[in-house]
Amino acid sequence: MRKRVTKAIFPVAGLGTRFLPATKSVPKEIMTLVDRPLVQYAIDEARAAGIKEFIFITSRGKNALEDYFDNAPQLEQELRRKGKDDLLEILKSTNMDSGEIAYMRQHKPLGLGHAVWCARRFIANEPFAVILPDDVIAAEKPCLQQMVEAFEETGGNMVAAMDVPDDKTNAYGILDVREDMGNIVSTKGMVEKPEPGTAPSNLAVIGRYILTPTVLQKLNKKQTGAGGEIQLTDAIDAAREDGEEVYGYRFRGQRFDCGSKSGFLQATVAFALARDDLRDDLWSYISDTVHAAKAAQ
Repeated sequence: MRKRVTKAIFPVAGLGTRFLPATKSVPKEIMTLVDRPLVQYAIDEARAAGIKEFIFITSRGKNALEDYFDNAPQLEQELRRKGKDDLLEILKSTNMDSGEIAYMRQHKPLGLGHAVWCARRFIANEPFAVILPDDVIAAEKPCLQQMVEAFEETGGNMVAAMDVPDDKTNAYGILDVREDMGNIVSTKGMVEKPEPGTAPSNLAVIGRYILTPTVLQKLNKKQTGAGGEIQLTDAIDAAREDGEEVYGYRFRGQRFDCGSKSGFLQATVAFALARDDLRDDLWSYISDTVHAAKAAQ
């Protein structure tokens, strides 16, 4: 019987320099989309997929991230006293039980592969997930849950993938497809950020992975790749060369790149418009703004 995926690694050691000055004192991962931090979307997605253990790869200055998942007795007491039960339930949903979450520091920014390698002692001999909170995915069935269900059929290593335009391939790792089976594709390799016109396909890897312990063994070699960093895609490709299958999974949903300001703003609008309590006022404002802009032309 195939081992279940119950552990997930969240690499959150980055400095978030594209969001300065906000990230001077606030970790990017707890900046909010509407009223929930980026990292909460990732946690909720992981829980829906059956993840029980959450491993955060952090760095100096991320104490606010750790505090976010801790209990807040004084705030809970105040909400209880005022009879704000709905808010109390929302607050409790952000708490993490003791032993459910672990933190490991990445002392040097040596790449995504190195960040995943930092969690090796928590993983042992079992498959695990990697979630990049910058990639927020709106989906009826959460992306990682879709992947876990597919992984139960395929095994091997699996990466989330989406089709991108020809002129955007140089911003992603691109899959070299061996066989396209619809939602699932088998691969014969990955190319990191190929120039337009040279990409082997239009299937780009985005921030969701289900990986085997073999990938960690490859990361043990600490071989540097593109940009002089230890690349996760290189370790996945090395596992494939050793005979492990690597699959791409075309997830159903919309991905927002919240590592960029424009993507963060787009996600904020999209998630707000999906809320019954916000949709009407926001849509009215957007419509009025658009009409005013057209009238001014």
